[in-house]
Amino acid sequence: MGEITEFSTPPPTAPSRSLPFREDCWGEDATSTLVDAWGRRYMELNRGNLRQKDWQEVADAVNARHGHNKKARRTDVQCKNRIDTLKKKYKAEKARISESNGTLTPSWPFYSRLDKLIGSAVTAKKPSVTSPPMAVPIPYRSLPPPAVVLPQKRPFPEMDESYFRRNYSAVAAAAAMEGSEGESEAESEESGEKEGELEGMKRLARAIERFGAIYERIEGEKQRQMIELEKQRMQFAKDLEVQRMQLFMDTQVQLEKIKQAKRSGSDGERSSSVFAEFLLFCRSFGVNS
Repeated sequence: MGEITEFSTPPPTAPSRSLPFREDCWGEDATSTLVDAWGRRYMELNRGNLRQKDWQEVADAVNARHGHNKKARRTDVQCKNRIDTLKKKYKAEKARISESNGTLTPSWPFYSRLDKLIGSAVTAKKPSVTSPPMAVPIPYRSLPPPAVVLPQKRPFPEMDESYFRRNYSAVAAAAAMEGSEGESEAESEESGEKEGELEGMKRLARAIERFGAIYERIEGEKQRQMIELEKQRMQFAKDLEVQRMQLFMDTQVQLEKIKQAKRSGSDGERSSSVFAEFLLFCRSFGVNS
C-alpha cells in the first residue's frame, strides 16, 4: 500500500517537463508588452488574423517601451514568431493540465492571459481531433462501404477531318465578325472624336478671326485719328507762319514809310501822324515800342 501511495501521488516539488520552445531572448517584460499589444489588436479584429501592418503596429508598441537600443528592437516577423511560440506553449501547458485531471495548476505566468484570448478557440478545435466514441461497436467499423455504381461514359462518336474543318471555319467566322464589329465600333469612336476635335478647331478659328477683325478695326480708327490730328497740327503751323509773315511785311512797310517821311523833310505833323499810326499798328499786334 505504501508503494501504491508513493507512485499515485506526484511529488510537489517535481519540475515540469521541459518544452521544446525557443525563447528568442525575449524577456518577461517585453513578452508581457507583446501579449498586451497583440491581444488588443486581436480582439479589435474580432479574434481574426493580424495582417502585416497590424504586426508592425504591435512591434512599434513593443519597441516604444523596450527598444532602447538597436539590439533590443523587434521586427514584425519576430513578434509574430514569438506569439506563435507562446500559442504552442499555451497549448502544451493546457494539455498537461487537462491530462492531470485537475491535480496540476498552471505555473506559467502568461497562461491565464492567453487562456482569455485563445482558450475558446483551442476548446472549439479539440472535438475535431478526439477519437470516436467507445460505445460504437467495432464490427460496424469493419463493414465495407456500399458499392457505388458509376454511370458508364458514353463513347465519343468518331469524327472525321471534315467535322473539325467545319467547326474551325464556324469559329473563325464568328471571331472575324466579332473583330469586325469591334473594329467598326473603334472606328466610329475615333471618327466621333475626330469630328469633335474638328468642330472645336473650327470654333477656335472663328473666334480668332472675329478677334482679328475687331483688332484691325480698332487699329484703323487709331491711324485715322492720328492722321487727322497731324493734319490739324500742320494747318495750325501753316496759319501761324502766314500770320508771322504778314506781320513782318506790314512792319517793314510802316518802317519804310517812316524813313521816307524823314528824308523828305516834310512838315512835322505828317511825320508825327505816320509815327502814331505805326505805334497803333504795333500795339494791335502786341508789339512793344
